[in-house]
Amino acid sequence: MMTTQKKKTEKSPAAGQTKPIRLQKILAASGIDSRRRCEQLILGGAVTVNGEVINTLPAFADPDKDDIRIEGRRIRAESKVYFLLNKPKNVICTSHDPQGRAMAVDLAPCKERVFCVGRLDAETTGLILLTNDAELTNRLTHPRYELPKTYEVVIRGRMEGDDIEKLKKGVWLAEGKTERAALRVIRRTNLETTLEIIIRQGLNRQLRRSFARVGYKVKGLKRTAIGDIELKGIPSGQCKKLSATQLAYLRRATGLK
Repeated sequence: MMTTQKKKTEKSPAAGQTKPIRLQKILAASGIDSRRRCEQLILGGAVTVNGEVINTLPAFADPDKDDIRIEGRRIRAESKVYFLLNKPKNVICTSHDPQGRAMAVDLAPCKERVFCVGRLDAETTGLILLTNDAELTNRLTHPRYELPKTYEVVIRGRMEGDDIEKLKKGVWLAEGKTERAALRVIRRTNLETTLEIIIRQGLNRQLRRSFARVGYKVKGLKRTAIGDIELKGIPSGQCKKLSATQLAYLRRATGLK
């Protein structure tokens, strides 16, 4: 019972009928990809409903009755899975890589298709969440709900108070001024400085660019926490299932019941 009517012309279903659901929401809930990426797949003509190619939005379907396929493969609802990964260096956070590089999603010990919540660049190590829960992913990556991320940064040279204050207050990048950050020195020598920094933004290579803006090169960068969830106890390259308490925390923090 697929329909491409606009929302404002939707009619309430008759008693006993299931109200159609937005097609991209169905795809995302099946673990295909994020909702935004699923919209792109629809617009690109990769999705059919009951044999008909759907390439316009909005589009709706009933997952219990309609034959929904992506590139010919019928989608089926998957159990939700949640893993914390200690990402090693030179592992990338994408769902597909034409260059054949190692991907974080391949380290998840499950048959379900998962994706990364946010990204760490190839050289950055540490904590990242892998899941097929598109709704939670959308919330965690939305600017309104982004949780603070804690990083341990090793830079070349001895960083003193003035430069630390600049980073705390925010520095100017191409996208504008970065938000205020919490920052403390862990150890410091004449050759290098190790710091802990907490940010909420997720600009591309934000920390590396921010430190470069005040004259320092980052030697090592590791994410050690997402909100209250810490990296402790997870070896490099290994995954750990998100506990019920941790999942409840993330859902509360992003306004989900």
